[in-house]
Amino acid sequence: MTTVTLLHPGAMGAKVGAEARRTGTRVLHVPAGRGPASVERARAAGLEAAESLGAALAVSDLVLSICPPHAAEDVAREVLGHPFRGVYVEANAISPDRARRISDACLDHGVVMVDGSIIGAPPGAGAPPRLHLSGDREAAGRAAALFEGTAVLARPLDAGVGAASALKMAFASFQKSARALAAVSHALAASHGVADELALEAESITHGILADVDYLPSLAARAWRWAPEMEEVAAALRSAGLPPALAEASATVMRHWTADKDRFDLPLKDVLSHLHTPADPA
Repeated sequence: MTTVTLLHPGAMGAKVGAEARRTGTRVLHVPAGRGPASVERARAAGLEAAESLGAALAVSDLVLSICPPHAAEDVAREVLGHPFRGVYVEANAISPDRARRISDACLDHGVVMVDGSIIGAPPGAGAPPRLHLSGDREAAGRAAALFEGTAVLARPLDAGVGAASALKMAFASFQKSARALAAVSHALAASHGVADELALEAESITHGILADVDYLPSLAARAWRWAPEMEEVAAALRSAGLPPALAEASATVMRHWTADKDRFDLPLKDVLSHLHTPADPA
């Protein structure tokens, strides 16, 4: 039987741990120092309570770290303070650089780290979450095996540490920003009494914007006039007492494409590469 220490059973972690149990994996958690809600989630998921972190690590083959991003390095350091020599699965929403720092620390202690990222909602109703894994192939394969045939789709990547984290950052940069921008948009409409009209206009927006890469050359070709429009949006937000930062940032991004005016046939690789070049000043 494979034994895993899960750190820490939050809303996502507890349900991921429950799925690992379906493959016959023994999943431990450490209730010491955790709040009542965390302990109850672990109990409901069928996770086994360990007396201490040291006791859990002493019998574990893998550690699965699913915690708030800001705590990722502290959690790793806490684990590495014990004589654990198994596989450390770093499955938090962190930058590739941070993932590599944690991997280096793990290697210094004789531990192999797998870079992991979870995209999607906790297992349950709806589409299953995807657990992307990169780094050491054998270790990533061991981590993926924990979820074979479960509602967690484990997907090993043929890439090094940092790749899985980069995928999460790329996805989250759109998904989270889009949700925040939607909130600002509705607040601006509400402040001018046109909330219902915005809701009607929203129904016309094409879904799957992130998937529609064929549209990006058109975006670059129009950016010369869309950047000033976003500056007008920022002015409207400031006037309404709302945060203008997302609109200002969009204008800044679009100014990277100023020289691509009306070049609707620009290859996608050029559209993306121009984001690495300096933006034209406002």
